[in-house]
Amino acid sequence: MSRPGVEWRGSAAERRVHRNPSHYQYLKVGLECEPRGPGLRLSDAAFKQTIVAALRGLHGEIGAALPVDVLKFEERSLTAILRVRGSDLVKLWSALTLVASCKDKKCAFRIIQVSPFLLALAGNSREFLLD
Repeated sequence: MSRPGVEWRGSAAERRVHRNPSHYQYLKVGLECEPRGPGLRLSDAAFKQTIVAALRGLHGEIGAALPVDVLKFEERSLTAILRVRGSDLVKLWSALTLVASCKDKKCAFRIIQVSPFLLALAGNSREFLLD
């Protein structure tokens, strides 16, 4: 019996694991703030500055220099699609997790989706409405 990723040699099996060849990872993130409602207004530049400040706070100036691109930002819902190198994904994720405030309000980043493919963030089967 043959399984993908496993090569049989005699009586022993050798497992081969292939790394993801994608250079970038894409994240769909949301910023949730404590006083619910239309209280917090952020531009795309201010949103990006919040991300850079989070990276600087956890990883110093090296973290602030990580190339993070805001591909799409929705001001109404405070959600964005970010692009980061695959090698920097853990640094960005950890910095976003530790954000506690934004513009003197209690806020937290929520990682909604992560994928090596941008197209995968276009739809979410958990949000489909069936009639």
